[in-house]
Amino acid sequence: MRDVAVIGVGMSEWGELWKKSLRQIFVEAALAAIKDSGVEKIDSMYVGCMSSGLFVGQEHLASLLSDYAGVSGISAARVESACASGGVAFRSGYIEVASGLSDVVLVGGVEKMTDVSGDGATYALATAADQEYEGYVGVTFPGLYAMMANDHMARFGTTREQIAHVAVKNHRHGAMNPRAQYPFEITVDAVLKSVLVADPLRILDCSPITDGAAAVILCPLDMAKKFTRKPAVRVAGSGSSTDTIALHDREDFTEFAATTRAADKAYKTAGVGPSDIQLAEVHDCFTIAEICVIEALGFVKRGEGGKAAESGLTALGGKIPVNTSGGLKSKGHPVGATGVAQIVEITEQLRGESGKRQVKGAKRGLTQNMGGTGGSTVVHILEVA
Repeated sequence: MRDVAVIGVGMSEWGELWKKSLRQIFVEAALAAIKDSGVEKIDSMYVGCMSSGLFVGQEHLASLLSDYAGVSGISAARVESACASGGVAFRSGYIEVASGLSDVVLVGGVEKMTDVSGDGATYALATAADQEYEGYVGVTFPGLYAMMANDHMARFGTTREQIAHVAVKNHRHGAMNPRAQYPFEITVDAVLKSVLVADPLRILDCSPITDGAAAVILCPLDMAKKFTRKPAVRVAGSGSSTDTIALHDREDFTEFAATTRAADKAYKTAGVGPSDIQLAEVHDCFTIAEICVIEALGFVKRGEGGKAAESGLTALGGKIPVNTSGGLKSKGHPVGATGVAQIVEITEQLRGESGKRQVKGAKRGLTQNMGGTGGSTVVHILEVA
């Protein structure tokens, strides 16, 4: 297996992009990544997208997006794993380069979510849950994550205020990110007084509906200097795992077992442990998700995720900054693009290009992207080559 490097990154504008189509925002991100990398030829392409058919009525993205990106004729595939689609697409591109099948691979993620009504978006997202046993009885993701929050609070003494601190932290980070959909700060009081969605979760605990795309360029590490003078970022570890799709089939509502397994694989491949990670982008689709994820990754002990957010441990300047981009909560969550955007953030941090959000001396970072209530998870570890 060859060492693989990220040599180019790009993102479209994120938000409610009424005047742009799915193909337009993907091309914006792809061309930005190609320009950043310095490559002139793409061998292969993977696109993460959860549900373009339900959101915009368009399938067959491999043909459509390779055509409009100007690389028609190459091998291309659309990858779907619910909200983990982007992360799994990145893993697919990584494996292709590492195996020697291709030298230069474009990995993108895209979702256009605002072209349907709120009910339509809720329906599309709910297809990532178990349709016969969860969707049939009307359970949505806010309800499922509310069950996790209630269990975590009852079992570990996590407070409603500690959960709110996750949103406050991520909005503080996002306020420094010009790409964020909601780049403004909020308070714990604002979170607690916002509209109740599924008790105890309120609207400011929930990631938004977002249009957006992100893209990266991968190549063998020993070829990186051929294309760019920017620091090469090596993919040091990659791990993937699944769990039951239905939350009620798990032994523990508060434990993301697939995340732990995927992280263990990535740590082993990279030859590092949780204490060696200097920053992370994790899947905070709901505030309680970040709390459970950082526990599953081994950054804190079980039951201490809420305390970590409250104490500043996971904020910029803390021991392990989490979601310096603003996370899904502030930056936005175009579900198919999120996993790739996490790679973009960590890459720019390791290259020292993150401005006010820069983690000083960052040499190694981690991304965690998951689908549904953690039914699929992918973890990557990146480091300065």
